[in-house]
Amino acid sequence: MSDCIFCKIAEKKIPAKIIHEDDLSLAFEDITPQAPVHTLIIPKKHISTTLEVSEEDSALIGHLVRTAATIAKNKDIDGKGFRLVMNTNADAGQTVFHLHLHLLGGRAMHWPPG
Repeated sequence: MSDCIFCKIAEKKIPAKIIHEDDLSLAFEDITPQAPVHTLIIPKKHISTTLEVSEEDSALIGHLVRTAATIAKNKDIDGKGFRLVMNTNADAGQTVFHLHLHLLGGRAMHWPPG
């Protein structure tokens, strides 16, 4: 999608601190981190929200979660714990309409989150 900032990051048209890339996904540091570790994991395929995830995207979503787990291990936050967040639509806090996982860690998380 031509006006999507995350698509532009995936296409390397906008710079980002990329920490992981493979054929299906890209992970980069959030520019306004909410925790000591705050990484965004996106599919390279444009999907606006979780409401648009199709049956054919099931493996891709699993790949994103596995990628997040690998990054958590690499950042040494797997032992104490971390949070994965996927917001859907504005009231949930989604500001960029390209599906993405927030990997948050490095501090204690509280509940309820919002």
